Amino acid sequence: MSLPTEKTSELKQMIHSHLLKMDINKKVQQVLAETVRDGQRTTHGALSEADLVHALQRRGIIDEVIRDIHANQVSTQPEHESVLKSSSHPNGKIQTDMKKANVNPSRRHMYLQVLGGKAFLEHLQEPEALPGQVCPTFTLYMHFRNQRFRSKAVPCACEPDLNEGFLLEVHKDSHGESSKMADATTMLSMCDPIQLVLIKTDTSGETSLVSSYFLDWRRVLCAPSGRTCFAVELMGVGSESKLPVGILTMSLELHPPLSEVLNADIISTQQSLERQRTAEKERLFLVYAKQWWREFLEIRSSNQSKMVKIFAQDENGVNRPVCSYVHILRAGRLLEGPRQAARFVSLLAHEKAPVVGGGEKQEQWCTLMAFLCRRKGDCEDHATLLCSLLLGFGLDAYVCVGSKAKGIPHTWVMTRGTDGSITFWESLTARRYLHQSIDPDAPPLAPQPKPSSPYRTVGCVFNHQTFLANCQPTDAVDLCVFDLQNQSRWKAMSEEALKSVCTPSVSPSLPPLCSPTLDAASASNHLELEMRYHVSEHRKDLGLATVWDDHLSYLLSSALSAYELERCTGVSCGNEEFQDAVRRAVPDGHTFKGFPIHVLHRNARRAFATCLKFPICDEIVSCRGDHVRLAIRVRVFTYPEDACAVWLMFACKYRSVS
Repeated sequence: MSLPTEKTSELKQMIHSHLLKMDINKKVQQVLAETVRDGQRTTHGALSEADLVHALQRRGIIDEVIRDIHANQVSTQPEHESVLKSSSHPNGKIQTDMKKANVNPSRRHMYLQVLGGKAFLEHLQEPEALPGQVCPTFTLYMHFRNQRFRSKAVPCACEPDLNEGFLLEVHKDSHGESSKMADATTMLSMCDPIQLVLIKTDTSGETSLVSSYFLDWRRVLCAPSGRTCFAVELMGVGSESKLPVGILTMSLELHPPLSEVLNADIISTQQSLERQRTAEKERLFLVYAKQWWREFLEIRSSNQSKMVKIFAQDENGVNRPVCSYVHILRAGRLLEGPRQAARFVSLLAHEKAPVVGGGEKQEQWCTLMAFLCRRKGDCEDHATLLCSLLLGFGLDAYVCVGSKAKGIPHTWVMTRGTDGSITFWESLTARRYLHQSIDPDAPPLAPQPKPSSPYRTVGCVFNHQTFLANCQPTDAVDLCVFDLQNQSRWKAMSEEALKSVCTPSVSPSLPPLCSPTLDAASASNHLELEMRYHVSEHRKDLGLATVWDDHLSYLLSSALSAYELERCTGVSCGNEEFQDAVRRAVPDGHTFKGFPIHVLHRNARRAFATCLKFPICDEIVSCRGDHVRLAIRVRVFTYPEDACAVWLMFACKYRSVS
């Protein structure tokens, strides 16, 4: 049975793409070189095509190609139908075709396909994971023009099976034209890159940032068929940003294809002009910053020791102005207000940038996408995210750079009220502190406010369009006056100079926050059952029986809900009803003990080990006595980016014996 001519050509194209993925050219070249050497040593005659084919068959290359093609189930359907087979969305769902994806045919899209990974040499010795075995995994995240995507998790390996497709919408920015299809000229002017973030998750659920890469996709504009294949070399992060970690093979295709493709020279010229323009702006800002810093030091010599941070390195080792890390970020309907935003940011784990060896702290201010995907970072990452969210809620917010007790460098957030009030926000805990400065010129017996915050010094404050350095005689927070318009107290940078390197047209577009995918009730039930198992096993080791009181366990829910509400709002409520319910549930002559604990993960074994470190909790879990009844309640509260506040409460009641 023969295929139509057009289907035959399509099948050949698909086989050709697969051979590129297998790097078949390199294998054929190796076999060819070996065959030529063997032929010279034996016959010294010319080699025919039949000899080469026989050599390929003898080494199993042809069989390997056929086997791999069968394994990937290469069908004969048209490529423009099969290419839309798997477009991932932030919630991980797969859309099957244009109609089911509800794709607007009047809009242009890019289909970015990850065809696999190779040369991840750090995992060269990783044993192949057995079915059902828990192993470290790779997850690839992607952001392009307000769109976010995530691949499925695959086992870490030297050649990880990262095989995923993403459907990206290419739209115009100007109002009234966003519904029109972008043409080649418009797309050429779009300098927004596709940001790729590779995350590794270990067997305990801990995440680490492997690579962050900005891909210029405009090479597809000069592809004759509207499709191009290429390899992306991913580099490490932080101190390893100059070292490659692996290679991703990818393909890009436009839908619908351009009626007229651009010349490759035009694209390279455009990219070169953009790089030159950016480099010139950065050079001019650096010249201005040096002059501004000299003027700041001339005010008083003690300014040299103040913590004035103008530039910071991102995860790729690129020096960027600190103002470029702050943006106006709106959370849509995912967060209800500034205090809930502070609670969300505090639930992202705090971890200093990893460094090999000792010495000073490794500087690494992550881009917003890398921080959200990793869901952990240092205090600078938390502070810039919280400041961005507070700006989105309409507050006059700034990031403060200074120190805590013992001179430890720290970063937090400040907001200024319309009445002149100053509030400090600790991004790691969501705690708020009302600042009242001490007047050093007041009479000795005059009442002075007591310091309420843990902050000791402040060197500078900044947001997305303002940078001010503290030029007061002392940088002590308690004596600092936050009258930012007073040029004798705060030296400001030129807003025009900041705008040249920190505007949205210069820095990449913002990734939107993703809604939680976890079912809070299901996660709570699952974790509670695991915790019950650990408690029962622990008591069994102690030679104790375990009897659960389901009614008392249920009553603990209201307490956990009140605790989370207090963390969000700072207002305590509901405790009276909980205490009254417990009194009714505990009979006369019985004793009740309870202990709540808060963690940021859903690992039952780790949570139980943490609980046993507290003497009161250990006393409850190991309770001995007459008519002992145990209770446990778990509540998982979900936030954007699947950040979780996990509350556990252990309780017991027993008959008192005199």
